[in-house]
Amino acid sequence: MYFAALLARTEDGWEASDTELDDVETLSDLADLAREASPDEDTVLVLIEQEDAWFGVVRVDGEEDPRVFVSNAAIAARSSYGELLLTDELLGREPGDDDADLDSLDLDGTEDGEPDSEAGDSDLDGGAEVPHGPVGDRQILDDLGVSEKYLLALEGDALSEIADALGASDILEAVR
Repeated sequence: MYFAALLARTEDGWEASDTELDDVETLSDLADLAREASPDEDTVLVLIEQEDAWFGVVRVDGEEDPRVFVSNAAIAARSSYGELLLTDELLGREPGDDDADLDSLDLDGTEDGEPDSEAGDSDLDGGAEVPHGPVGDRQILDDLGVSEKYLLALEGDALSEIADALGASDILEAVR
């Protein structure tokens, strides 16, 4: 089961809202959705979690390009929301590399995050391999009090732990 929420930093602290990602098709769409949550161009975090399998953080600061962190790329690659975050740039591939096309990935259609036993090597289309483990900006939350070391050590209910470190756990739980 997925959970997605927006945390917008305002002058009065953090504001949270749950969000539907069904109409979001690209990382750019997701960034636009985040920007709509903060008309003052404050920092907005998009937190996405698939049970205890993986989590992702997208940070949007005004009109800057979104910054992304995914806790486990290989598992996230098997989900439609993970596919949204795993851009060619994030995975260190050339855009348009046919061997690394995530669209060719057979998404399992489930929301349990369990890896397919036959896809243990995370090889996409027989070509590029998606890394097992974290990818992206590991310092995405450093200036907000969540260090790289802390972020990489998160397991289980990672979004609650992130929200707790940000001082936003009550508001995140209210939208959960």
